[in-house]
Amino acid sequence: MEILQEINELKNKIAKYDIAYHQLDNPLIADYEYDELRIKLAEFQKNYPQYFSKDDEKIGAQSLDIFNKIMHSKPMLSLANGFSSQDIADFIEKVQRFLGLNEKNAVSQNSLPDLFSNNLPENNLDFFSELKIDGLSFSARYESGKLVYCATRGDGFEGEDVTQNVKTIKNFPHILQSSNPPKILEIRGEIYMRKSDFLALNKIQEANSQKIFANPRNASAGSLRQLDPEITKSRNLSYFAYSVGEYSADFLCGSQSQLHKKLQDFGFLVEPNSKLCTNLSDIINHYQLINDSRFNLDYDLDGMVYKVNDFDLQKRLGYIARSPRYAIAHKFPAQKAKTTINDIVIQIGRTGALTPVAILNPINIGGVLVSRATLHNQDEILRKDIKIGDLVVIQRAGDVIPQILEVDFNHRNSPNYQSKNFEFPQNCPVCGSEIVKNNEDVVLRCSGGLSCEAQLIETLKHFVSKDAFDISGLGKKQIENFFYEGRIKAFKDIFTLEKNEKISENSLRAKAGWGDKSVDNLFLAINQKRQIEFDRFIYAIGIRHVGQTNSKVIANYFGNIENFVNFFKNLTKISNEDLIEKRISNEFHEFCALDGVGEKMPLAILDFFRSELNLKMLEDVILELNILEAKKIISNSPLAGKSVVFTGTMEKMSRSEAKKIAEDLQMRVVGSISAKTDYLVAGDEAGSKLKKAQELNIKILSESEWLKLIS
Repeated sequence: MEILQEINELKNKIAKYDIAYHQLDNPLIADYEYDELRIKLAEFQKNYPQYFSKDDEKIGAQSLDIFNKIMHSKPMLSLANGFSSQDIADFIEKVQRFLGLNEKNAVSQNSLPDLFSNNLPENNLDFFSELKIDGLSFSARYESGKLVYCATRGDGFEGEDVTQNVKTIKNFPHILQSSNPPKILEIRGEIYMRKSDFLALNKIQEANSQKIFANPRNASAGSLRQLDPEITKSRNLSYFAYSVGEYSADFLCGSQSQLHKKLQDFGFLVEPNSKLCTNLSDIINHYQLINDSRFNLDYDLDGMVYKVNDFDLQKRLGYIARSPRYAIAHKFPAQKAKTTINDIVIQIGRTGALTPVAILNPINIGGVLVSRATLHNQDEILRKDIKIGDLVVIQRAGDVIPQILEVDFNHRNSPNYQSKNFEFPQNCPVCGSEIVKNNEDVVLRCSGGLSCEAQLIETLKHFVSKDAFDISGLGKKQIENFFYEGRIKAFKDIFTLEKNEKISENSLRAKAGWGDKSVDNLFLAINQKRQIEFDRFIYAIGIRHVGQTNSKVIANYFGNIENFVNFFKNLTKISNEDLIEKRISNEFHEFCALDGVGEKMPLAILDFFRSELNLKMLEDVILELNILEAKKIISNSPLAGKSVVFTGTMEKMSRSEAKKIAEDLQMRVVGSISAKTDYLVAGDEAGSKLKKAQELNIKILSESEWLKLIS
C-alpha cells in the first residue's frame, strides 16, 4: 500500500506539471527535474505493472501538435488592407474595372469628391460593411444540420481541430435551427474575448500567480488552445459568424446581406453593427461612426471589412494570391506619439537589402512599448530630413509596424538640441562586401549573398517560417542561437541536427533551458517536415522575387524539383544579355511568357543558381527531403493544359476576368506569342501579338468565338 501511495502521488505530480507545461504554457519545474520524475515512474511501472493502466501511458505524452489538423475544403484567405478613403476608392475602381463597368463610374483621386455624392453603378454594385473583430478565425462544418468539426484558420489551408473546445462557447450552435438544413454548410467567423471578461480573467490569473495575458486576443487564443475543454469553458469566450466556406447546392443565398440574416435564422450570433452601403459616402460615414464609438464596444476591433454584396459578382471577381478581389479591410488610424532618435543602425535583410533602423527613446503607443522604427531606405531618410537626435512623430502602421511619420523641426531650435547626419556605409558592416545599388532599385544591397552571415541567418529564418517549412519549436531566436553555436549553418544542418547531436561533445541536451523532452520534441518536429510540397520548398529557399504565388507557378510549370534544378543549372553558362537580347534559349522565354512571370524573377533564380554556395546548399538539403511532385489537376475541361494569350480591348468582360476564367478552366495564360501558343483571343485594337500569331499560324479567336469556346 505504501508503494501504491507513492506511485499515485508521483502520477498526480506529473499530471500537474503536464497541465502547466502543455496547457498553460507556464512550466513549474526545470526539464531535468521533470525527466527525473518520469524515469522514476517508469521504474515503478516496470516493477509493479499491476498498478498501471493504458490511461497512464498518456501522462505527459501529448504529441507535439496538440490538436489534430484539418484541411479546409476552401482556403481561409487573408484580406488586402486599406488605410485611407482614397485606398477604398481605389479598391472600388479596381472592382469596377475588373467587372468591365462603364468608365464614368471609375473612381480616381480627381473624381473622389463627386463619388461621395453619387451612387455606384446602376447594376446594384452594393457593398456590405462589417466590423473587423480582433480575434481568431474559425470554420465550423455542418452536415445535415449537425456540427461535424470546427477548425482554426491556421495557415489558411490547414487549421487545428478545436471542436470540443468550441462546443463549450455559449450560444454556439451544435445543431442548426432549421427544419430543412443544407447537406453541407461551413460557417466562418471570429472567436474573441470581451474586454470585461479579459479583465476578469487577468484578475483570476494574478490571484493564482499564473500567466497575465497581454490583450484580449492573446487571452482568447490561449483559452481556445486548451487540452481540457473545461478550461476553455471557464474563460467565457464569445464569437460572431460572418461568412460561409463550402456549401451544398441546397443552400440558397444570393448576397452577404442575405447571409447576415440567414446566419441569425440558423441560430448564430452576428455582429449587430453591419450595414449595406450603396456608395462610397455610405461606406466612409459608417467607418467614421464606428471609429468614433469603437471604444464603447465590449470587444476589440482592428478595422472594417467591405465586401461586394452580390455573391455572383464575388465569384466573378475571384482571388488574387492569398486574398479575395471582392473584399478589403479598412484599418483604423494608427496611434501616434513623439520621441527622440538616439541612434540609427543598419539591418541586413535576407536579400541583402540595407534597412536603416532608428533606435528610439522607448515610448508607449497603444499599450505597446516601441523602441525601434524602420526608416525603409536612404531616400526615405533624405526625403524626411531625418537626423540622429531629432524629435519625431511615431505611429504603429496598421497598429503593428512602428514607423516615423515626420520630424518635429521646431525642436531643432531648442537650446539643448544636438544632431548628426547618418551616413550609409560603403561596405557591408557584417561581411565587408561592397554595397551596390541597381539602377531600378531604390534599395542599397550587400553584394555578399549567402557568404554574408546576416543574409544567411535571415534566409535560414525564412526557411523554417510559417509559410515555408513551418517547423514548430525552431523559430527565429532558435535559428539565431544555433547559428552562432555552429549547429545550423546551412539548410541541410537542420535535418542532420539529430544525427550530429549523438556525436557532439557540446550536447544540446545539456544546454540551459532544454533537456531531453524539449530536444526530442524538436527532433520530432523536424522529422515531421522531411516531406514537403514542391511549391512550399521553392518559396522556402528564399530566392529574391520568388513569393508564394510565383512558387506555385514554378511548381506547376516544372512539375518536380529535378526538372526545376536541371533547367536553371543548364542556363547558368549563358549570360543574361544573351538570354534576353539574343534570345538564345526558347525554353527560357517560354517560361518568362507565363502570366505573371516576366524576366525579373527568372533572372533572379539564375543569379541564385550561379552561386556555388547557393547551389551546394540547395543540392545538399534536397538529399535530406522528400519533395512532392506538383499535384496534377484533374479537370473535365477540354481546354485544360492549353495555352492562351489575350490582346486588345474586350467588350463583354475585362481582360482580367477573361484570364481568371481561363485559369479556372486549367488553361495556361501566357503573356507573349510563341509557336507553342494554342489560342490568341484578339479584342479591338489588337496589335503586334495578332500579327505574330498570324505569322505563326496560331488559332485566333474573336471575343464572341472565345465566349462560345468557354461555354
